[in-house]
Amino acid sequence: MNKIGYPQGSAPSGITPGGNPASRGQGLETDINDSNIWYRENGKCLVYKKPTPVQVVRVDYPSRQRARITEAYYKTPSTTDYNGVYKGRYLDFEAKETKNIRGFPLSMVHPHQIRHLEQVARHGGIGFFIIRFSSLQKTFLVDAMALIREMKACQHSSIPAAWFDTNGVLLQESLYPRLAWLAAVDQLYFQT
Repeated sequence: MNKIGYPQGSAPSGITPGGNPASRGQGLETDINDSNIWYRENGKCLVYKKPTPVQVVRVDYPSRQRARITEAYYKTPSTTDYNGVYKGRYLDFEAKETKNIRGFPLSMVHPHQIRHLEQVARHGGIGFFIIRFSSLQKTFLVDAMALIREMKACQHSSIPAAWFDTNGVLLQESLYPRLAWLAAVDQLYFQT
């Protein structure tokens, strides 16, 4: 077996040298987070994961250094997972991962997320979904309004996986960035 020589001496998080390609990532959000760090450090775009608003109710203080939150509640439903700016345009997107091989379950997208992404589009921002079919080893970027229209027109509980082959952009995986979602944004929104 060949040994992989990484520039910083060790594999990036989520990558197992010589491992099964399907298990290299620790999940979609990890891959996106790693990619976003690479994009920021290389001056490509500025995108961050949004924190979920939480109301802390009770904290256990055995000592100042060992404080522990013991009870908390979500203040409001979170809108989407990520936002930022690229080429002077506001970006806002949601990441979803499913093991379903036949389709994308509509129940995975919540009404408040649909309303939020519709508002993003209305105000001229770029909204999209990154959808991973983990069992198929495929990850797509799809325009939010295209997916929302399909969701509203869908007569079933899921959108067929084949719809994403036609209407989404298949994302390439690599070492850096881990998930090349920015190339898909260029392809969908910045082609002249």
